[in-house]
Amino acid sequence: MPKFILSKSIVLDQYKKLEDYADIVSYSAKTNPAVGKILEKDTNCVFSVHLNNELRNINDWSRVFFLVQAITTDQLEELIQKGVKWFVVDNEEDLSTIITYLNRNDVQLNLLLRLKLQQHTIRTEKYYLFGMEAEIIKKHLKKIREDEELSKKMLSLGVHFHRTTQNMSEWNMKYEVEEMLGDVLEHIDIINIGGGIPSKYANTNADVIKGVLKKILEFKEWSNKNNIKLMIEPGRFIAAPAIKLQTKILQIHGNTIIADASVYSGDLDALIVPVKLLVEGELSKEEGDPFIIKGITPCQLDLFRYRVYLKNPKKGDTLTFLNAGAYNFASDFCELDKIETEIK
Repeated sequence: MPKFILSKSIVLDQYKKLEDYADIVSYSAKTNPAVGKILEKDTNCVFSVHLNNELRNINDWSRVFFLVQAITTDQLEELIQKGVKWFVVDNEEDLSTIITYLNRNDVQLNLLLRLKLQQHTIRTEKYYLFGMEAEIIKKHLKKIREDEELSKKMLSLGVHFHRTTQNMSEWNMKYEVEEMLGDVLEHIDIINIGGGIPSKYANTNADVIKGVLKKILEFKEWSNKNNIKLMIEPGRFIAAPAIKLQTKILQIHGNTIIADASVYSGDLDALIVPVKLLVEGELSKEEGDPFIIKGITPCQLDLFRYRVYLKNPKKGDTLTFLNAGAYNFASDFCELDKIETEIK
């Protein structure tokens, strides 16, 4: 049976690598809940959460950074009463619900307004752009700060924006933020870079990741000079390298390897993003022979790798995929069994 193997030490090492790049690290809980449990126990990380159901994986809700979507007053009150103090809003309707609640209740919280930034991708009709326009953000920042009673209820007030994790061209943050919000920086206590930090895959240039981290460090230095704290959400960067997917070769015919797993039961990221997992021990074109690694289902899209170079793989061999920890969620396609996670 295939299994995920989660390394606790790699989770913590990846987290430590980021301590110099931000004032606050918020792990995106949807990336991999098993990784989140380790981070809650052994670090001071906070957790970016999108849906109430995700909260079942977190014990201390005071460490929850909740991204609001169509929230009701009752839902908001329940979250606040259970200890949630961080909220992000991406539209004026939800913002109005939160402001109205604050005006009627003696509570304090941290509030971030999500800024709409155009994603630099040719797939313009694939992605929904969350957030409010810069002028709307500026209007509300000023309005909150000018309301003395409301301003007192803000533990911190800030801005959130999102960068597509594996899109390597979206990291000129200082220029974009300064252009859009330069005249209201005095109203901002914290900026959160949502969207994560890239990880290494077969179709990713690993050298670019160093450039991304450099840009983030530059942005942190600029933010701190303006008395603004920087928060980052490195879900993929922490989770991906911490987990391997161990499978077995069921059959080899021609140059096709059939694994005893499926992208539908553990690597839907390969279809959605798409990123392709590295194979442990894979060789260069000059050293190995080309193979297709096919998942076990009848779907033509069930491909772990379209081309990987290996030397003399055999039926029954173990086939291990690296950096498999991010978004390894499953589907009910073909009634596939959920792949279990072993923690080491």
